[in-house]
Amino acid sequence: MPECQNCGSFVTVDYVRVFAPDGLDKPRVCPHCEDMIRDGGSIREARSTRRT
Repeated sequence: MPECQNCGSFVTVDYVRVFAPDGLDKPRVCPHCEDMIRDGGSIREARSTRRT
């Protein structure tokens, strides 16, 4: 099962297919990451804490 490059959490293959750039088999960030978020085609530090 694929892992997030940022936090190491497991993600589904479908999540990787949709959210990881073409050619990568691991997402750069995932919904479990509290310090980074996707912003368009790039990633950035979160400006505030996420609610869980």
